[in-house]
Amino acid sequence: MRRMYVAGNWKMNLNLAEAQKLIEGITSKLPTHLPVDLGVFPSFVLLHPLTKILEGTPIRIGAQNCYCEQSGAFTGEIAPAMIKDIGCDSVIIGHSERRHVIGETGELLKKKILAALEVGLEIIYCIGEKLEEREAGQTEAVLARQLQEGLGPDVDLNRVVVAYEPVWAIGTGKTATPEIAQSAHAFCRQEIGKLYNTEAAEKVCIQYGGSVKASNAQELMAQSDVDGALVGGASLKTDEFIGIIQGAIAAQS
Repeated sequence: MRRMYVAGNWKMNLNLAEAQKLIEGITSKLPTHLPVDLGVFPSFVLLHPLTKILEGTPIRIGAQNCYCEQSGAFTGEIAPAMIKDIGCDSVIIGHSERRHVIGETGELLKKKILAALEVGLEIIYCIGEKLEEREAGQTEAVLARQLQEGLGPDVDLNRVVVAYEPVWAIGTGKTATPEIAQSAHAFCRQEIGKLYNTEAAEKVCIQYGGSVKASNAQELMAQSDVDGALVGGASLKTDEFIGIIQGAIAAQS
């Protein structure tokens, strides 16, 4: 059985004091034995202090992005090796805001994935369709293309989590119904099977992301191919994030 993984993407939010308070609030309400995986992805400037604060807790920490080179004249970029060096174990690559706001291409994202894997980081690889693509019946074509761009024989699937995030549901308050989420996740698992094999596809964790909150978390994660959540705004609120974690635990039991 695949283990649930709930990750909080803090995006460009929180100063250090706010981050410490949030971590303290979350850790104080976690069960003694946490039966799901849990991670937070703060901004770059918070990574180093938070790796120290999170020592001894069950919460993993990773970066929201990285560059595709390990060093060099790339002003403003962060190398995967730097992220690994300060104690992080994972990185988000391909979030829709990187794709559609910053303009990152599939080719660049693949280079980032390979560079991150090279230094031992694990990947949360984000995919998802825009509203106009869904309305045009292109959802599956978009997901298949993005999976093909980022994954394949040169990528160790054992170190990759896929996050399906319908772009029309990120930060909009709109959430895919459990049925829509399940259909997209099942399709993704099928396509991953084509890129690797059925056995590998059955093992890969596929998170759902897109306005996940405490009130809908359990129903979404109870779907057979939904293996957790990549949470945006709700991960900045202690009670909401704890509610989502509780939803994951209930859905897994």
